[in-house]
Amino acid sequence: MRLLIRLLQRLLVVILGIVTVWLIVFVIFETADSRLPWIIAVAVTYGAAAYVILPRVIRLGLKILQHRRVPSYTITADGLPGDPVNVALVGTLTQLRASFAAMGWSEADRLSLASSWKMALAFVLNRPYPTAPFSTLYLFGRGQDIGFQKAIDNSPRQRHHIRFWALSLTRAQQSWSDAGFWANTERPLTDETVLWVGAGTRDTGLSLTRLTFQITHATDADTNAERDFIVAQLLSSGSIETVEIHKAGDNLPARVNRYVTDGDIALANLSIKA
Repeated sequence: MRLLIRLLQRLLVVILGIVTVWLIVFVIFETADSRLPWIIAVAVTYGAAAYVILPRVIRLGLKILQHRRVPSYTITADGLPGDPVNVALVGTLTQLRASFAAMGWSEADRLSLASSWKMALAFVLNRPYPTAPFSTLYLFGRGQDIGFQKAIDNSPRQRHHIRFWALSLTRAQQSWSDAGFWANTERPLTDETVLWVGAGTRDTGLSLTRLTFQITHATDADTNAERDFIVAQLLSSGSIETVEIHKAGDNLPARVNRYVTDGDIALANLSIKA
């Protein structure tokens, strides 16, 4: 019975893919091509496919294939799998900020039209922007609460960076394999000691996402190395003293970017005095 359900799920996804290709090629493009110059028709078709149709179709496909599985990574604004969760720190917001400041990392600006434009210019001109904003990824039903970064060779195109989501310690006592742990959307109070669940990766340049072909930062596939780098910096700065290793949820088969991860999450208490 389980095998039959799996086959039906995959058949449904294949049908969904065929319908999507037909919609993009024979409806969107042909309609645009009959009304607009060819080059503009291609651009309009790409925009509609990459930013409207494909994200929604893939989100639907993932819901079909991954029903009842527990995520071990963040979610993009389009509902697609994003960066793996690989670091967790216990402490206050003040301690978290002080810890990354001691490491020489900068807090990311909030994403806005102004910061996005500044980031685009910095990226094209390859000029420093140490507090460049991050795109929004989601965990516990909300975007990241805070993010930190460290530029590589003073370039906005390459950087170490990590996003954090705050989770109350009471909620964190639940098993990480419990779906309720990941479904929580409540944000703890600003001044309390919480569990900061983080997703750290290293940006290496510019690329297109594998599933929707949207323009994004290219990232180093080895998120284990980035996790170890961040932990090493925290230890070196005296922000943490000991580290425990825990497992995230079950691995899921699809990723927006290709990552190599062992699924381990480094957990530590922030010890720096704020």
